Amino acid sequence: MENAKELAGLLFPDISETPEYYEEKYPPRSLPDGARVTRFAPSPTGFLHFGNLFTCRVSYETAKTTGGIFYVRVEDTDQKRRVEGAVGVMLDGLSYFGIEPDEGVVANGEERGDYGPYCQSRRKRIYQAFAKRLVEEGFAYPCFCTAEELDEIRSRQEEAGEDITGYYGKYARCRSLSLEEIKRNIDLGKPWTLRLRSPGEAGRKCVFEDMIKGRIEAQENVQDIVLLKSDGIPTYHFASVVDDHLMRTTHIVRGDEWIASCPVHIQLNRLLGFKTPKYVHVAPIMKAQGEGKRKLSKRKDPEAAVSYYSEEGYPAESVNEYMMTLANSNFEDWRRANKNEGISKFPFNIKKMSVSGALFDIAKLNDISKNVISTMTSERVFELSLKWAERYNKGLAELYKKDGERARAILNIDRENKKPRKDIAKWSDIPDYISYMFDETFEPCYELSGNATPQLAAAVLEKYAAAVDLNDTKDEWFERIKALCPLVGCTPSVKEFKQEPESFKGHVGDVSTVIRVALTGRTNTPDLYEITRLLGKERVSERLCAALKHYREEI
Repeated sequence: MENAKELAGLLFPDISETPEYYEEKYPPRSLPDGARVTRFAPSPTGFLHFGNLFTCRVSYETAKTTGGIFYVRVEDTDQKRRVEGAVGVMLDGLSYFGIEPDEGVVANGEERGDYGPYCQSRRKRIYQAFAKRLVEEGFAYPCFCTAEELDEIRSRQEEAGEDITGYYGKYARCRSLSLEEIKRNIDLGKPWTLRLRSPGEAGRKCVFEDMIKGRIEAQENVQDIVLLKSDGIPTYHFASVVDDHLMRTTHIVRGDEWIASCPVHIQLNRLLGFKTPKYVHVAPIMKAQGEGKRKLSKRKDPEAAVSYYSEEGYPAESVNEYMMTLANSNFEDWRRANKNEGISKFPFNIKKMSVSGALFDIAKLNDISKNVISTMTSERVFELSLKWAERYNKGLAELYKKDGERARAILNIDRENKKPRKDIAKWSDIPDYISYMFDETFEPCYELSGNATPQLAAAVLEKYAAAVDLNDTKDEWFERIKALCPLVGCTPSVKEFKQEPESFKGHVGDVSTVIRVALTGRTNTPDLYEITRLLGKERVSERLCAALKHYREEI
């Protein structure tokens, strides 16, 4: 368009900075060869989806495994959707899972780094400087069409059966306005948006390489998309392209729903003279449904919200381990060979990610979390679960604080040995798991299992109550139980019972079960000797007597 520079001055009279000024202000980063610069760019809407967290983890690992930079940029140009405090909530969510940005928005109202501002709402002049340059070069123009006029254009396209609907070609009414017509509209106070003058052609392909999905072909962008809205605020497409360039992003990691935007972004990069970053489009997290699968839904699935994991008390390590199994199929083999290494040592590779969506499996997460928690010391389990309980379960926190040493000892039963138990998947499991150790939460249950009967139970408890000695060593304690067996018609040998079941009322396991049920109300618990010792003489005596009374009444 002739008089393009005059038009640029007319549209942006207050913008004196040039793209060259910003190129100098935000120079290429001084990083080692191969180092990648990635980002997480949320909108402040107040909800962090598990899929967002997973994509963010991929972005973070991509930067960290190459010695690069990971930053957080807040895309808050849409003020209508902004939720107060949402940025802090999202950053807390990332921090819980060990994702700490090197730069960018690091807390509510706090930024770190030399490539800011990192909130788009504070970068208006930057976008307008690049928009002005596009106008000067004939690649952008003001559009005065109203919403009603745009609706009318779309209706005409639909009636005509157009393959492409939108503002382009012969339908782009304002594309050919003269400078005088533009001036007249501005003098009349007509609001305008700034549109791209797309050089794209229908039928011409945009071809690009995705690091996960490989070669992708799509229709080249022909739309004269809006770059700046009528208030001068940029659209997502324009702002993100300018920001990714000036913040020197090398790899854009995002959900694959953004693949459709690539032709627009590639075109903008070319027209602005930018090098297009590499694309990494992550498939959505899926969930099994019947014989098929669907996307993990924040409406249907509580586990879709990242807050779910902290509320339930999953350790961050557990969720991180699980996410890595979703990200790279070779992670589990690596973990088996590197049991004590942190996940930062895992050689994460984008190209080993699945093209189709990973399947979310809560049972697998629980198994992984049980493994993770089983390797923790009792002190760490105590500290982490107390921190969780102080926020989500006041009753458990109060029990802990009554006697911290006893609580630690309870958590240490069958822990810190070669084969630790794997009963706890999350901190919210603990209240029930240890409830029988406290009078306040103990609920007697006298249901038996195996060969135990009320008659046998009464006989066992009568003998055991008279013989139990909390000063016994573990071996001495077990010898007492074995010695009790023949007194109640049982054998201390499981093998012998299997050979001659008709000769005995049960075996040593049945005798132990009777005692276990009496003391804990359960048939399956950690080490019974340690439980007995930690319950203490008075509790043991009271519970044995109560159980004996119950079985006598039942006979």
